[in-house]
Amino acid sequence: MKTLREQIEELLRAGLQQVQAAGALPEFALPAVIAVAPSRHESHGDYGSPVCLGLARELRRPPLQIAQAVLPHIPAADFVAEVTVAPPGYLNFALSETWLAQQVTAVLAAGDTWGNVALGVGKRVQVEFVSANPTGPITIGSARNAVLGDVLASLLAAAGYAVEREYYVNDAGSKVQHFGGSLYARYANLLDVPEPFPEQGYPAAYVTELAQAIVAQEGRRYLDMPRETAIRELYRLGIARVLEGVADDLAQLRVHFDTWFHETTLHTSGLFDAMMAKLRAGGYLVEYDDAVWFRHPDLEKDAVLIRSPKVAPNPVDRPTYLASDIPYLWHKLVERGFDWAIYVWGADHHGDVPRVQAAAQAVGVTPARLTFILYQMVTLLRGGEEVRMSKSSGEFVTLRELVDEVGPDPIRFMMLTRTVDVTLDFDLDLAVEQSDRNPVYYVQYAHTRIAGVLRKAAEERLDPQVMGDTRLLTHPSELALIRKMLALPDTIAQAAANLTPHLLPLYATELAALFHAFYRDCRVVSTAPEDAALTSARLTLVRAAKNVLARVLHLMGMNAPDRM
Repeated sequence: MKTLREQIEELLRAGLQQVQAAGALPEFALPAVIAVAPSRHESHGDYGSPVCLGLARELRRPPLQIAQAVLPHIPAADFVAEVTVAPPGYLNFALSETWLAQQVTAVLAAGDTWGNVALGVGKRVQVEFVSANPTGPITIGSARNAVLGDVLASLLAAAGYAVEREYYVNDAGSKVQHFGGSLYARYANLLDVPEPFPEQGYPAAYVTELAQAIVAQEGRRYLDMPRETAIRELYRLGIARVLEGVADDLAQLRVHFDTWFHETTLHTSGLFDAMMAKLRAGGYLVEYDDAVWFRHPDLEKDAVLIRSPKVAPNPVDRPTYLASDIPYLWHKLVERGFDWAIYVWGADHHGDVPRVQAAAQAVGVTPARLTFILYQMVTLLRGGEEVRMSKSSGEFVTLRELVDEVGPDPIRFMMLTRTVDVTLDFDLDLAVEQSDRNPVYYVQYAHTRIAGVLRKAAEERLDPQVMGDTRLLTHPSELALIRKMLALPDTIAQAAANLTPHLLPLYATELAALFHAFYRDCRVVSTAPEDAALTSARLTLVRAAKNVLARVLHLMGMNAPDRM
């Protein structure tokens, strides 16, 4: 479906073409994109466009004069009540109230597809997110990543893209080696065998718990093999068990993946070596200081791909993250044929972005096919004080603990309430507060209130499923609610196009506020015979509002409760 913005843009484009054809303005190049936005002031109508301001320099006329010339050439449309000109040259569109009321049935007919737009037209997109090192439980540090990636995927699917969710398992390199060494040390110690704990190991309690489970199941088996073999076997077993826990923890947050891609397959398949050969043939590899470096004209300095043996004596520790990122992007965009790859990374990886983009160009992949979402960290607050955490020291709050304490809905909603470029404060006390101060409660209570209205109607022997005469919906609070419901397609289109999922909780909050205002201003259920037609119309509106609010909650991966 076309959004209201798109339809208004089409009217403006037609008007600009017709004003030239009529000779009312000199010829000029039509803008590739005509900006249309919701009006900030009710007196300016519903939507406005500054297109005439942008034409002023080319036409050498005041924008107000241009707008006045364009106005009579804008075609009529059933959804537009009036088009007006406002200084310094805006064209403002007021929606027809009659048309607005009629759209309630269209919203109901669309059901849970309301808001879908044809932005992606089937383009294949992979969203890779979370991808935390498989060396321990998921912490709340990855919760924002998980929610952002999952909701971005849902938004893109609603916008017409074919989306796949992927978790990249970093099961190669030094971190998993340290994890294996930590697990071996705890395993050996539990069996009364002295084994020093690795200097860069993982001292957290979960490592000991894993070792205890392995002792209970396998006994001394790993002590009867060479130490390095035992460490390798234990880190493979440990990673598998950690990933089982990770998948379960993420499922508690309602996050699921289509694919769990293991970094080790890049090496076992030969793709890693093939990409290194491709880079070498292209002149992008240089060797010095006993290391292999990636050199590209777009980079200020070389980036190490293979560390020196002096730095990393064990060969499996020598490839850097970038060295694996290169065959991985090739595997996504060439071998698996995705049109677009989206990476959700912490802001501390900002320096890696230009290197991966340069590497993509070096192997023949258009860098524009890669998008990086860089998000700031989460600060966990309890009683107004920050809760500190660190996976390496063992002092951290797990995602499972957070879900158990506050539930998945507050986590998902609150992780979306800020743009990705700002640090997010997660207030544990607010997350569980049952009041309008808690935005999660406020939005979900609107859905509960709607369900309560429909139950009340049924108790009064009124059938909420009967389609009322929506032409009777003329109250300002009714029309304001309908306007907001009709804005969901534009919201989805904008959020998907700009990868800005924070627009969803904002929209949900505004929709909830308008329903609460409607509930305050308009009595819905009345058994008086003279109110029968209006009651039926308002129940139809209530059902439509329930559908739209549930849709946006489900896009955020949240429940739409009928009772609280």
